[in-house]
Amino acid sequence: MEIWTEHPARTDVEAVIRRYFGLLRAGRFPEAEQVVEHSSVRHVLKALWTGSVGANADEDEDEASSSRAADEWERDLSWLGELDLADFAWGQTGGNAYVKVTYRAQIIEVALGFWVKPTDAGWVVAGPSTLW
Repeated sequence: MEIWTEHPARTDVEAVIRRYFGLLRAGRFPEAEQVVEHSSVRHVLKALWTGSVGANADEDEDEASSSRAADEWERDLSWLGELDLADFAWGQTGGNAYVKVTYRAQIIEVALGFWVKPTDAGWVVAGPSTLW
């Protein structure tokens, strides 16, 4: 995890977010968890799947099919390769950013939120939150 002695510049934060997302896409989850202050990527993956592949699933599925689809995102991670980052947006103070995500070049309903926070060691990037 990168630690800054002063509040990092937006370009530095965006670079950390891009690295985190790149590791997610590559399925390198333990490494991604080390890039930002964050405990687990599981909820992020589930939200991204729900907002991308899950949103494109047939809405008329029966209950058994829905159960199988609910954990499909954990068994077959190939869908991660079809995600990409889109636009970054920053809060007025520069302490938080969110980034839109695309699936097959279409913006999905889920965005990822990150924030810069002080710790005893210095400033770090924390997150992501999933924003609907």
